[in-house]
Amino acid sequence: MNRALIVIDVQESFRARPLWEQIANPKIADPVNRLVRLARANGDLVVWVLHVEPGSGDVFDPALGHVRLLDELERPRPGEPVLRKTSHNAFTTTNLQQLLTGAGVRELLVCGIRTEQCVETTTRVGSDLGYRMVFVTDATTTNPIGDLGADAIIERTEAVLRDRFARIATVAELEAELGASDA
Repeated sequence: MNRALIVIDVQESFRARPLWEQIANPKIADPVNRLVRLARANGDLVVWVLHVEPGSGDVFDPALGHVRLLDELERPRPGEPVLRKTSHNAFTTTNLQQLLTGAGVRELLVCGIRTEQCVETTTRVGSDLGYRMVFVTDATTTNPIGDLGADAIIERTEAVLRDRFARIATVAELEAELGASDA
C-alpha cells in the first residue's frame, strides 16, 4: 500500500449550518463514496477526518452531536482511522503523518468539504511534506464567499494547486486509471 484516500470534513456539521442551502454539491457523498469504494478495491488506506471545535457551542462542538460523517457516506471499516482535527489541515493537530509513514504511503488522494479551505490546505501541507498529492476536484464542494460563487472558488483552487502542489483529477479519471469502483 503506497496510496491513501483522505476524506476531509464530509460531516453533518456542515448540513446543520444555514449555508448548506448554498453548497455547490449537496450530494457530495456520492462522489466520495465512489472514491472510497475505489480505494478499498485497490487495497489503499482510507482515512476519515472530522473537524471539531470542542467547547465552541456551534455545529463543530462534538457535544452537540453534529460532528459525524454524513449519513449517506460509506461507514468506516475496521482499520480505517477516524481522526479529529482542530486545525484547517488534516496534519497539524492529528497523527495523520505518523499513520501514513507507518503504512508506507507516498501518494494521497484528497476530497471533502470546503474545497478552498480544509481540502486545499491539507493538499498544500501534504505536498510540503513530500507526498504526491491528487486533488479530486469533483469530490470536493464549497459555498459562495462574498461575491465569489462556488464554481469560481473551485476553479481558483484548481488553478493554484495544479502542477505546483497537486495533480487535479476527477473521480471518473481515477476510476479509469485504477479500475471500476463497483467492488
